[in-house]
Amino acid sequence: MTIPRRTFLQLAAGAAALPAFARIARAQAYPTRPVHIVAAFGAGGGVDITARLIGQWLSERLGQQFVVENRPGAGGNLGTEVVVNAPPDGYMLLLATLPNAVNASLYEKLSFDFIRDITPVAGIIRVPQVILVHPAVPATTVPELIAYAKANPGKINMASAGSGSAPHLAGELFNAMVGIRMVHVAYRGQGQALGDLIGGQVQVMFATTPGIADFIRTGKLRALAVTTAGRAQVLPELPTVADFVPGYEASQWYGLGAPRSTPPAIVAKLNAEINAGLADAKMKARLADIGGEVLPGSAAEFGQLIADETEKWAKVVKFAGLRPE
Repeated sequence: MTIPRRTFLQLAAGAAALPAFARIARAQAYPTRPVHIVAAFGAGGGVDITARLIGQWLSERLGQQFVVENRPGAGGNLGTEVVVNAPPDGYMLLLATLPNAVNASLYEKLSFDFIRDITPVAGIIRVPQVILVHPAVPATTVPELIAYAKANPGKINMASAGSGSAPHLAGELFNAMVGIRMVHVAYRGQGQALGDLIGGQVQVMFATTPGIADFIRTGKLRALAVTTAGRAQVLPELPTVADFVPGYEASQWYGLGAPRSTPPAIVAKLNAEINAGLADAKMKARLADIGGEVLPGSAAEFGQLIADETEKWAKVVKFAGLRPE
């Protein structure tokens, strides 16, 4: 049987369109089975808690379980690599965070390029940090701390939650911008660092906000300023570092990413549901409990944040001569 040319072309066009229709249909049905969110750090930290909060929200909204997997190691690189190598079908996601941007310049050899190999989905929250000092430090303001550090170069110990961590980078950015040299002392987590700060073994720490309010209220530690560009909702009485050091900004941030080539319709669906969560009063309150200030916006806006942060912290890594632990 001979098929007329016009009929043949119509059939061919229809056949070519079938894969596209199939992809759209799959995206509309997504998810049809449990989704895994990789938290590339240990249980109990900010990455883990944020992943579980957003996972619970997405589970309730989309009718499938969003299961959090903790895959710590190599500053977040091990868990990130799992997602990079996963099928781009929306069933393996990454709780992306500041170390992902830092690691691009901190590690000389990575098996992936974070900006190229992870598709941005949505920002979730930004968490401010606070400059904390031991009460014995003769400084009640940021200018007084700068003056004290300049008068005592190399004699002030600055604790952090680990080399390349958000608190470490915030401190090194401060050093660079004000022209001082505080000696970095790396710990394995913020809790251990805070213990030594309270004990006076170290004098200064840039700390993320969860879990520090009681130490400030009881006078065990003195808070000087928050590191975000504007005042923080969690500690509204504190000035910003930028009030005294124009242009300074440093904060931990969290968002969701997916493997490269994940269908745009799936990315858009996840982005819409996450933004709905960030607008929900109960969800916002739960995120505020961990010091989080919501980061609503498009996938492209979250991608721009990642690109900007990668460029920004590469300069700090180079200035401080940082190396992985």
